[in-house]
Amino acid sequence: MRSLNAILSNSITPTTNLLSPTNSKTPNVSSIHLQGARVHSSLVSEPEKKSSVVHSSSSKAGLLGSKEVIEAEGNVFVRTYARVPLVLESGKGCKLYDVEGKEYLDMTAGIAVNSLGHCDPDWVKAVVEQANTLTHVSNVYYSIPQVKLAKRLIESSFADRVFFSNSGTEANEAAIKFARKYQRHLHLDEKQPPTEFISFTHSFHGRTMGSVALTSKEHYRLPFDPVMPGVTFIEYGNIEEAKKSIVAGRTAAVFVEPIQGEGGIYSATKEFLQTLRTICNYTGALLVFDEVQCGLGRTGYLWAHEMYSVTPDIMTLAKPLAGGLPIGATLTTERVAAAINFGDHGSTFAGGPLVCHAAIAVLDKIQKPGFLASVTKKGLYFKELLAQKTKGNQHVKEIRGLGLIVGIELDVPASPLVDACREAGLLILTAGNGNVVRLVPPLIISEQELEQAAEVLAKCLPVLDQTAT
Repeated sequence: MRSLNAILSNSITPTTNLLSPTNSKTPNVSSIHLQGARVHSSLVSEPEKKSSVVHSSSSKAGLLGSKEVIEAEGNVFVRTYARVPLVLESGKGCKLYDVEGKEYLDMTAGIAVNSLGHCDPDWVKAVVEQANTLTHVSNVYYSIPQVKLAKRLIESSFADRVFFSNSGTEANEAAIKFARKYQRHLHLDEKQPPTEFISFTHSFHGRTMGSVALTSKEHYRLPFDPVMPGVTFIEYGNIEEAKKSIVAGRTAAVFVEPIQGEGGIYSATKEFLQTLRTICNYTGALLVFDEVQCGLGRTGYLWAHEMYSVTPDIMTLAKPLAGGLPIGATLTTERVAAAINFGDHGSTFAGGPLVCHAAIAVLDKIQKPGFLASVTKKGLYFKELLAQKTKGNQHVKEIRGLGLIVGIELDVPASPLVDACREAGLLILTAGNGNVVRLVPPLIISEQELEQAAEVLAKCLPVLDQTAT
């Protein structure tokens, strides 16, 4: 039998530039490194105060304002969310409005969920149509939207089978169980089949007990120890470490995000993912791509892994799939699905008619000719804008990402910039260790709105000087 190194050397091609699926002549640059002189606050003007174009119905009716809502929340919720002091009431397209009627440009999309923006008319029509027809029946019975959505996902991907759930962490929990059951099915005559998992630094796979065990940040895991045992974390992108750590007879599956979102917007290389695929083939481990955040058009490809020419055994989806309604999906090959029997897994709410009909409306939009090409084009344009607007700022170290999942790495905490942008009418997120600005707007965002976002970010950057001092 050939050695693993021999197989890898013959099967891995040198890392190449990842080409965009469009015919654009603009190079698809996934990372822009910036170093330069400090930009003084005198070079930018204060954000202009805009009068609201939408009047709050709550304010008109004398109902709760922001202060009252925030105080009420503090008295009734388990304190798991460190929310920002903003009470949102309505939205349209890429704009959100608080209860006082102030307008915000949304560069968060509900944490990469609202790919079609807020209140997309076709999505709303689909939701209302299905709500007036059939909402929930459980998985005891068949329903037409569920079967239609599963067929669409299979036709659009590598997969042969689909399992629906309600969230990204549940999709990953299903993948964990499927991997364990597959290995047990494959090694029926062995007392101890492969049960261990490989995950990576900067990874985030969810907050339930199995998914959190695959998540690298200790502050997510340690308060709940002991979590699921048997997980080894290795450096994201480290090929040599992967060769040593993925072991035949021990490793059940390798979980990896083609582009890490929560971890800091880190993109895998083609060589790295191709190596993982080859090692998994050699050792019998399953390769699982977590595309909960980076999948379904966010990179300018329908699936993020398409640009690497690597196919997984399992792929998990969630955030944007139903346009804001809760859904998760675990897609598998027939080989994996053959190990799963009736009763091995299930969910009462998963794949209900309402959420599946909404998801079909989302797929209809994203799979329209030219939609993905527009995401690629806007992503390149946005990074160019950010590079221009932040050039010379001493705190901006790197701009990275693909399509409309973009990260700005800073050398200081990003939270003061997030707060300043919010005051100026721009909603953004953090990632990584709190030093990365995460920009994941609705995929329908216009170039004019991207220009507005870049302008506000640039004007708010001086607040980082105060943080540094």
